[in-house]
Amino acid sequence: MITSELKIRVLYAHTDKMGVVYYGRYFEYYEAGRNEFLRRLGYPYSRIESQDIILPVIHAESNYFAPALYDDEIVLQTMLCDIPTVKIKIYYILKNSKGEKLAEGHTIHSFVNAITRKPMRPPSDFIEIVKSKMDSII
Repeated sequence: MITSELKIRVLYAHTDKMGVVYYGRYFEYYEAGRNEFLRRLGYPYSRIESQDIILPVIHAESNYFAPALYDDEIVLQTMLCDIPTVKIKIYYILKNSKGEKLAEGHTIHSFVNAITRKPMRPPSDFIEIVKSKMDSII
């Protein structure tokens, strides 16, 4: 498993009329965690896209346990547990500063050729980097 953490401060604009983070916003947090995860891995989205590869979301899921509130500092843990094939599954756990779990979820992405729009295997150098970082915190 490869793990990274990202701290996020909840903005007022992230909350709804009830003063809690709107449920759809969690997927934006997951995206921020995923972007930072790939950057720390040494293979940011820009590098992937420069090879005419895109990573569309083909499945997304989130379970909610407690609300995040305006100005909370939340910690997003992003994890990759398996070597990707044509698909990559990324897991997320979101906690508040007290360590209470707020939400958890995952997204599944397909490696797709940006020109042909057909699924493809990830680049071999991406797989090598993933293999070299397994069982580490980045």
